[in-house]
Amino acid sequence: MRREKKVSESMTQQQYLVRPMHMNHYGRLFGGELLKWIDELAGIVATRHSNAMVTTAAIDNLQFQAPAHEGDMVVLQGMVTYVGRSSMEIRVDTYTETLSGQRKMINRAYIDMVAIDAQGQPVEVPGLILETPEQELEYEAAAKRKALRKQRRQDGF
Repeated sequence: MRREKKVSESMTQQQYLVRPMHMNHYGRLFGGELLKWIDELAGIVATRHSNAMVTTAAIDNLQFQAPAHEGDMVVLQGMVTYVGRSSMEIRVDTYTETLSGQRKMINRAYIDMVAIDAQGQPVEVPGLILETPEQELEYEAAAKRKALRKQRRQDGF
């Protein structure tokens, strides 16, 4: 029987302080830097869920909603939203956080990760135990995104 893990078992949060080396020439956090942070966090979440090495298969959705500036604290929160046999969809929400702790969402991304063995071959991951109505809704939406990704691959996108 396939083992299962709760969404909460692999949820991960990471904070960064936006420094000059993270900035683009417009004085904002460089999108590529944020993408790197998102990919790293998604990998940690997927590794925690699968207890295996993982690789990024696709970044399905990346929506920049607001900028981050030098000196901002950026908080990333990641969670598993869907699992297949060897693949996992990870949602990473990015916020800026003020000194008082107030958060403003600036980005949401969905990343497809695949668990692999030492030879780079896919391995089975645990099933997903959904604990809240929000997680159930996210799982249903993730199944639709998965079908759309599959169709786009078939169409050559």
